[in-house]
Amino acid sequence: MAVRPGLWPALLGIVLSSWLRGSGAQQSATVANPVPNPVPGSNPDLLPHFLVEPEDVYIVKNKPVLLVCKALPATQIFFKCNGEWVRQVDHVIERSTDETSGLPAMEVRINVSRQQVEKVFGLEEYWCQCVAWSSSGTTKSQKAYIRIAYLRKNFEQEPLAKEVSLEQGIVLPCRPPEGIPPAEVEWLRNEDLVDPSLDPNVYITREHSLVVRQARLADTANYTCVAKNIVARRRSASAAVIVYVDGSWSPWSKWSACGLDCTHWRSRECSDPAPRNGGEECHGADLDTRNCTSDLCVHTASGPEDVALYVGLIAVAVCLLLLLLVLILVYCRKKEGLDSDVADSSILTSGFQPVSIKPSKADNPHLLTIQPDLSTTTTTYQGSLCPRQDGPSPKFQLTNGHLLSPLGGGRHTLHHSSPTSEAEDFVSRLSTQNYFRSLPRGTSNMAYGTFNFLGGRLMIPNTGISLLIPPDAIPRGKIYEIYLTLHRPEDVRLPLAGCQTLLSPIVSCGPPGVLLTRPVILAMDHCGEPSPESWSLRLKKQSCEGSWEDVLHLGEEAPSHLYYCQLEAGACYIFTEQLGRFALVGEALSVAAAKRLKVLLFAPVACTSLEYNIRVYCLHDTHDALKEVVQLEKQLGGQLIQEPRVLHFKDSYHNLRLSIHDVPSSLWKSKLLVSYQEIPFYHIWNGTQQYLHCTFTLERVSPSTSDLACKVWVWQVEGDGQSFNISFNITKDTRFAELLALESEGGVPALVGPSAFKIPFLIRQKIITSLDPPCSRGADWRTLAQKLHLDSHLSFFASKPSPTAMILNLWEARHFPNGNLSQLAAAVAGLGQPDAGLFTVSEAEC
Repeated sequence: MAVRPGLWPALLGIVLSSWLRGSGAQQSATVANPVPNPVPGSNPDLLPHFLVEPEDVYIVKNKPVLLVCKALPATQIFFKCNGEWVRQVDHVIERSTDETSGLPAMEVRINVSRQQVEKVFGLEEYWCQCVAWSSSGTTKSQKAYIRIAYLRKNFEQEPLAKEVSLEQGIVLPCRPPEGIPPAEVEWLRNEDLVDPSLDPNVYITREHSLVVRQARLADTANYTCVAKNIVARRRSASAAVIVYVDGSWSPWSKWSACGLDCTHWRSRECSDPAPRNGGEECHGADLDTRNCTSDLCVHTASGPEDVALYVGLIAVAVCLLLLLLVLILVYCRKKEGLDSDVADSSILTSGFQPVSIKPSKADNPHLLTIQPDLSTTTTTYQGSLCPRQDGPSPKFQLTNGHLLSPLGGGRHTLHHSSPTSEAEDFVSRLSTQNYFRSLPRGTSNMAYGTFNFLGGRLMIPNTGISLLIPPDAIPRGKIYEIYLTLHRPEDVRLPLAGCQTLLSPIVSCGPPGVLLTRPVILAMDHCGEPSPESWSLRLKKQSCEGSWEDVLHLGEEAPSHLYYCQLEAGACYIFTEQLGRFALVGEALSVAAAKRLKVLLFAPVACTSLEYNIRVYCLHDTHDALKEVVQLEKQLGGQLIQEPRVLHFKDSYHNLRLSIHDVPSSLWKSKLLVSYQEIPFYHIWNGTQQYLHCTFTLERVSPSTSDLACKVWVWQVEGDGQSFNISFNITKDTRFAELLALESEGGVPALVGPSAFKIPFLIRQKIITSLDPPCSRGADWRTLAQKLHLDSHLSFFASKPSPTAMILNLWEARHFPNGNLSQLAAAVAGLGQPDAGLFTVSEAEC
């Protein structure tokens, strides 16, 4: 049935009115231009006009956006998006009355989600507009376009490194990643913002290229293109720009006076300007000589006065030589007299020294001799620590006498036998146990010894790993064979969850289950940058069943715990009364958490082919990791070609990139097919993969080529970076070879008895006896802890039977073998009364 055109508005008005009034009525998506009932008191001649219209907006990530409309006069407002009415229940409506005109006003808000926008496919963009009604008719607002914002990761074009001469123009192109809204671009020069308004020599084109009109020396820098919009901020790879200056000669100096050989000279310097940043040196000689003219050349025959001068000089030289011979003879005679009486006279000047175990010679009673190293003998030593002797007793002086009161006349007996000399026998004995069967990695990564109540020390040289066994940690009457082992991460399964990463080596000390009456101290390196805001650090220990457990949460230690940890910038010291297998694990709390990586460059010592490999290692900044790489490179015939650098690797999920630049194409060519190599983030972050490195293979154009100059860049995307300028001769340059020469740490891996400690046993006992009891004047162990900057651990020290012993044990662990005993002596001596006199400790008082 046909409907007359004049009836359409009335019919549509009836349909919309029914929809608006009906509770739960079904929505119609085809209603257009509805006319509600007139509002009493309204002006029928006024159409709605918008006070607020919806505006274009971007959806960032998954956050919905808000659209707002406000109209006056208005009895109804509804949103229509992409031609469809928005449901009534999705509108938030606020009605009000305009104070000036008294007309009804209405404000409506809706939220638009990312899912709604993504439903629209094709070229059409998602849009919304609102329609307002009054008794006089309808008005439509402007359309607002809703777009999903994004910014791609990869730049369409990145700036490249350049070398330009002084005053030459520089153009660094940059095409930012695709994005909505389009990215804004800014440039960084060495991480500082480039502002063309402050530097007329620089401008940025409409295509985002950075242009330097005339290069200056100050323009030598690393340039980075930064693209950003409301979603993200992206950085391009940095481009190194080097502005070089060719050298030029200064004017010649004046001719010198005519010499005895009838010549004179003049000079000039390559300093006007001097070559810089790889610019060419001046060509030509810097010294010019010529014969004097006849009137300038003087007669050079020696006269009588010249002969007298030469004779006088010779006589003075002879006298000096005779005097030197006399001094040498006198010195040798005095040295012979001293050698017969003195083994070490430093006892007279230092604060603490080992007490003598044998009497000094009768004719020289004021000198003490050094005690023997008990760890190097295979015999049994029994006897007094301080044997009495007749005659005047030698004195050990220390200020503040009340701290070092005599111990009494008791005698102390040592019984010591050295550990077995064969590593295989020791390992075979350990292998009979049911725990930790995979101990040895080779004797270079293992130390062992036999210990009793006198204690001692184990250390694995050049790894930073040691185990201090304090006196009385082993019960009297017991003798233990104790080992210390460093494990490869790939040999031990250490499960890591979430953002956890291994920060230390994995170390075993044992055998587990032995009875200890005092905590021992396990020392090892770590590569974390400790910060309570960035890291959650935990000490893990492997149980007898093989599972790993958290035995200590650093920062939340309780004095009653079996474990305690002193954490320092590059090392940790673990107090434990239970031996076993340990590792320090960190969990990143923010992207600011960083690990220290050591970056090392190695290349062959000798090159017999046209190919030449540069190996770039990125490893944990710990002594044990460095030792492994150095030993590996020795086997490969490699040498260090640059000083090592430290790089802070952040928990940002970005990979580590390595690239090589500025290889002279006339002498070398790179066989790398891409602009850079990458080490994946997780390969570095989990800390369980050793020897992570990239190799750059270069090829010589000619076998006679021996000079290599290039640059190697190592950087984390959106993070820290390091650059290496390589310039050396591949056939004879060894200037960096000695930087990583492994040195012995304190001699033998096992030290037993008093020789393992810097503080002599009797002096240690006197300090403990004097400082353990509380003192009202504050001259007790608490003050000593403050002087040694250990006052943050007072609750742990106080929980032990002897707090002073814990402090001295930690000092021994931190400062062996290079600790300054004089500073410790001064700290102890400064605890007493200011007017206390000198107190002497003699051998007779032992």
